[in-house]
Amino acid sequence: MAEVTPLDPDGKGLGPFPAGCTTAQAASLGWNLLREDLSLPAAVLYESRMRHNLQWMQRFMEAYQVKLAPHGKTTMSPALFARQIEAGAWGITLATAPQTQAAYRHGVRRVILANQLVGRANMAIIAGLLRDPAFSFCCLVDSAANAAQLGAYFRQAGLRLPVLLELGVAGGRTGVRDAAQAQDVLDEIARWPDALALAGVEIYEGVLQDEAAIRAFLRRAADTLRRLAAEGRLRDEGAAILTGAGSAWFDVVAEEFSGLDIGRALDIVLRPGCYLSHDVGIYRSAAERIAAHNPVAQRLEPGLQPALQVWAYVQSLPEAGRAIIGLGKRDAAFDAGLPAPARHYRPGAPLPQDAPAQWKLTAMMDQHAFMSIGPDDDIAVGDMIAFDISHPCLTFDKWRQILLLDDAYSVTGVAATYF
Repeated sequence: MAEVTPLDPDGKGLGPFPAGCTTAQAASLGWNLLREDLSLPAAVLYESRMRHNLQWMQRFMEAYQVKLAPHGKTTMSPALFARQIEAGAWGITLATAPQTQAAYRHGVRRVILANQLVGRANMAIIAGLLRDPAFSFCCLVDSAANAAQLGAYFRQAGLRLPVLLELGVAGGRTGVRDAAQAQDVLDEIARWPDALALAGVEIYEGVLQDEAAIRAFLRRAADTLRRLAAEGRLRDEGAAILTGAGSAWFDVVAEEFSGLDIGRALDIVLRPGCYLSHDVGIYRSAAERIAAHNPVAQRLEPGLQPALQVWAYVQSLPEAGRAIIGLGKRDAAFDAGLPAPARHYRPGAPLPQDAPAQWKLTAMMDQHAFMSIGPDDDIAVGDMIAFDISHPCLTFDKWRQILLLDDAYSVTGVAATYF
């Protein structure tokens, strides 16, 4: 499942390279960030931290005897999907039919579409993939209308589509809100036995913020699946599926779902996606909560490590107390907090140093960031700053190729993205 993609001659972050060079050849170019071989701004992933995070999450899942299908929309990078699967992931979770197609074309053969499959073109993409008997797939349904649309399309296509009943909560996102809505969906699925197969139950608990409410929601999902199994509504072939868990509450989902017995084979599948890169913002807060309360996480210390940074140059020092950085909204997420200065490097120095605590971004424009600095700080135009980020999903989204670095800041590879 190794990915070989041409380096993008017009891409961000890359240095000059020979025509026709591929991602597989990137390490041979001898690029090093500190030697200024790269065009900044550049998004980078640190290999050693990524490896740690891959191993940490797999060990966590194994401790609870549940399976991992990380949400691929976080990175949309088949090269990183391959690392997750090689580390033990059961499959990959995706959000759209084109994402699923991109993953399939790069070797992924088991997908949960954590979304409704709506529209003929999207159904046609999935139908094409389902003609490969090696491809395992299921999507969500939360309305009789969608179940009817899927049933009609896949009956005509001569295919049987596995689906998961999605449960939701009032004021939340998708998902049936109550037993009456669920029954309507189940009755419609039953009308299409040759086209639809009920594989199990899905939830997304991240729409809730209160742990007690999340646990109640998870127990509702487990109870629903037990009832569906007892009523004989689940497909005969393969294991049933119970799936949930974003990146913030996967510990609670593991605690509630682990060990569930429904009287038949069951795959409990958790779907955190941001663990691979982690961050210093919203997901670090979640990790701190997990480390404080979860016994498995406490045994697996150290916990997840932030592996994604964006490096940029100091571009201007126009007035006292302000530095302008060559980093903007086109380069890093800003929806969950502005990037945080983490490391400072002056070209020619031995190694980067921690950025002073008083350095803070105060605003971002498309290609510029405003950083407050102290009046006597040692900072110069051309200095390099590494920024930690909050919410990795929207940072990955801004880069077509992400550079992989070893601990000496040398480029070991490039991971292409397919958003």
